[in-house]
Amino acid sequence: MTKPFTPNDLLRYIYQEMSEGEHEKLVQALREDGSLMQDYLEMLSTIDQLDELMLEPSEKVVKGILKKAKSTGLEKIKSF
Repeated sequence: MTKPFTPNDLLRYIYQEMSEGEHEKLVQALREDGSLMQDYLEMLSTIDQLDELMLEPSEKVVKGILKKAKSTGLEKIKSF
């Protein structure tokens, strides 16, 4: 009986955190199981989309942090 692979297993495969034996079994399962392959491809797509996001704090948040830093004397810390 073949081990059912989980989304966690797919992540471990993507980030190369599997033993060689597990890796080989998952590659074989991906070849044989279209549903597992679809889950894998969707996960890769999601990871690519997340990598493209540019996350920055809003101006309101930055001003709030600077105001708090100024009130506590932390404004003297230089940014790089």
